[in-house]
Amino acid sequence: MEITGSIRRVREQVREWRKEGLTVGLVPTMGYLHEGHKSLIDKAVAQNDKVVVSVFVNPMQFGPTEDLESYPRDMDRDAALCEKAGAALIFHPEPEEMYDDNFSSFVDMNTLTGGLCGKTRPIHFRGVCTVVAKLFNIVTPDRAYFGQKDAQQLAVIRHMVNDLSFGIEIVGCPIIREEDGLAKSSRNTYLSEEERKAALVLSHSLKEGRKLVDAGEKDAAKVKKAITDIIEKEPLAKIDYVEVVDWNTLESVERIDGPILTAIAVYIGKTRLIDNFIVE
Repeated sequence: MEITGSIRRVREQVREWRKEGLTVGLVPTMGYLHEGHKSLIDKAVAQNDKVVVSVFVNPMQFGPTEDLESYPRDMDRDAALCEKAGAALIFHPEPEEMYDDNFSSFVDMNTLTGGLCGKTRPIHFRGVCTVVAKLFNIVTPDRAYFGQKDAQQLAVIRHMVNDLSFGIEIVGCPIIREEDGLAKSSRNTYLSEEERKAALVLSHSLKEGRKLVDAGEKDAAKVKKAITDIIEKEPLAKIDYVEVVDWNTLESVERIDGPILTAIAVYIGKTRLIDNFIVE
């Protein structure tokens, strides 16, 4: 397995694979890989001849008060996981490789990005769309793999790919959880022992919300209230949002009739965690 920070080298390697008639999958990540990321790589390896994993903590998607500098990094660990999973290439560029001094072009979106995480992180999805578009242009994959845990990101990327005619299949992969139900996240490492226990309130509350929907509840407000009531009983938890939205448009719904995304963002101490469920 090769590791490179060079855009030129990635393009050269992909061209060689293309000459051999091989298919290419891309798994974009910000590193500090865990079982959730591995599930994406496993899926990509199963569906493609060669797999590129990008490991890049993208400064463009972090706000000025967010955790860019403290975001966990461990390239040796990441490389071992990628090699074991069967990736062929890790693209690990420096910010200067992706954004030179004269960089001034962005990919922005007027829909899907204003609510949920976009409400409190207004620059986030412009950064996500811009870096993912660059990765698509560098790697030119047949398929790219994104986790459902970042459900809004998955919806935004699918929409961008359609809008900009990338011709890439976007594959969404299920949330991978710890044995006790907590969704796997690189940010879980920020949690103290007490906060780690408190964080279970996210999955517990969503489980109750899902039970209501599965039992036929159509009133979105009742589902949101059931989730909110459980979270508010946890002293260490502070709600950013609890929303039930149309899975296709990400617009809030009052009545549950079609495919919906129920998504939450909750601060446990200073750590912001997200989780969700989708009913299609």
